[in-house]
Amino acid sequence: MDDVGAETGESKSMNDYQQYDAVALAELVKKGETTASELVNAAIDRAESINPTINAIVTPMYDAARENVHHLPQGPLQGIPFLIKDLNHVAGVPTSMGSRLFEDYVPDHDGHVVTRFKNAGLNIMGKTNTPEVGLAATTESAALGVCRNPWSIDHTPGGSSGGAAAAVAAGIVPAAHATDGGGSIRIPASCCGLVGLKPSRGRTPLGPDVGEGWGGMSTGHVVSRTVRDSAAMLDVIAGPMPGDPYQGPSDSGSFLSRANDHLEPLRVAIDCRAFTGQPTHSECLGAVQKVASMLAQMGHAVDEQALPLDHEEWGFAVSSVVLANVAHTILTRCASLGVEPSLDYIERNTLQSVEIGRQLSATQYVKALQRMHQLSREMAAFMDDWDVILSPTLVCPPVKTGWLDPNDDPDVYGSRFGAYWGFTNLYNATGQPAISLPLHRTAEGLPIGVQFAARYGDEATLLQLATQLEAGMPWPLTAKVE
Repeated sequence: MDDVGAETGESKSMNDYQQYDAVALAELVKKGETTASELVNAAIDRAESINPTINAIVTPMYDAARENVHHLPQGPLQGIPFLIKDLNHVAGVPTSMGSRLFEDYVPDHDGHVVTRFKNAGLNIMGKTNTPEVGLAATTESAALGVCRNPWSIDHTPGGSSGGAAAAVAAGIVPAAHATDGGGSIRIPASCCGLVGLKPSRGRTPLGPDVGEGWGGMSTGHVVSRTVRDSAAMLDVIAGPMPGDPYQGPSDSGSFLSRANDHLEPLRVAIDCRAFTGQPTHSECLGAVQKVASMLAQMGHAVDEQALPLDHEEWGFAVSSVVLANVAHTILTRCASLGVEPSLDYIERNTLQSVEIGRQLSATQYVKALQRMHQLSREMAAFMDDWDVILSPTLVCPPVKTGWLDPNDDPDVYGSRFGAYWGFTNLYNATGQPAISLPLHRTAEGLPIGVQFAARYGDEATLLQLATQLEAGMPWPLTAKVE
């Protein structure tokens, strides 16, 4: 990172780019030890080498990113290469939403969170792969193609922020934008060996196009390689916009500074029962047991405690809200194009979701929302006795691509979905913050995450605990795929 000769006045290529997280890179830029130009060229070089294998970036913006270095705002993350998930708007750039139905849609404005990322000085260099309308827990749409896990390209990176997670794990960028309506930050974080924090409901904005994503279950943030990057990114996007329907609780000080605060011993409840009723894989159980042992060594009080849930009742409520929202999204787009929803435009699982969602009445939708709100209060009462809840992030290790095919028979797809996903969406329904940490590996080297959830608004405790575990159980930062 020394300067080359006076003849050019430019910095040399940053060959060790992947060794740094976003916070460290931003500090190097501030000190003049590297430049935004050097960073984006390193990121693009890495993308051009790796992306043809993993298909994480579906809309490259490389020329624009090279030009952006001349006028990036002087924010706390100035010059850091960054990627936006292809569910969110960047003005003048296609937003496909992973669907053939939206392949020609080009917004004329940025989403609020994109504006905040830009104001922080981040340099957007592309958009990432996502399943159709963010509905699947893998990333392999008919529109954008199969995204692959850098730790093992035969396996899924998870979804719906699979492209973001694959890009970060492959060392293209240190962190990338992600969203989570039922686990879509935490699932790919688990599959790709990353930190994935889903913030509290209302902590980050969804506007201007969306008031409440999926009845308030959806929220946006990032996937990252380090805990401090997750905290730093939350600092730059947290806070409501005028008119937002939900406003997360105010928090004193920055999340980045608070992540290193002293952590008093916590009361940790463990529940490894999947909400879907499917048996939890031994590797995922082993991951929780290993982490529980470490927590006890750190002085935390750890105990098994069943969550007070009627899984069938709240599961039906959550699915009703999701399906109604998916139907609205698809039917609105179809109406604008003058077409009917069919397999000509959308995938089989999406079409089935639309068919079910459009049959729900207004009163059924309101009933489902009220049940979710009741669940939030029940969990809030439960958290009077516990500081955090520990569980696996997923029911099983990362599955192979094609195993969870959104165009498969709906009964087969539904059964397999339940055997894979079953711990994350509770905290979307309740609005609680939850984080997946990459604290285990299978014998084959596949990442397995564990999940912690805290009280509503208490991201600080999750970040402090994550910082403690990152020091005690460090994880590899980048996959070795070439």
